[in-house]
Amino acid sequence: MNTKAKLLASILANPKQVRFSEACKAAELLGFVHSGGSGSHRAFVRADEPVGLNFQNRGGFLPPYQARQLGAMIEKYGDKS
Repeated sequence: MNTKAKLLASILANPKQVRFSEACKAAELLGFVHSGGSGSHRAFVRADEPVGLNFQNRGGFLPPYQARQLGAMIEKYGDKS
């Protein structure tokens, strides 16, 4: 299992403990591009996806609902990118 697969699998396995930095990296691995935000917020878009990802840094981690949104994108694009 490569590094990308390990990161994506760990996010899916434990969505309540997803680090902000890991979420940003995972979004980029899935083909999303940073489209704005600074400080504690980041927004990511993908050309063929109508739904963007927005992440908020809360003490180094994502809020659970944002981790679930990322998990849905991992399930959708994880094996395609």
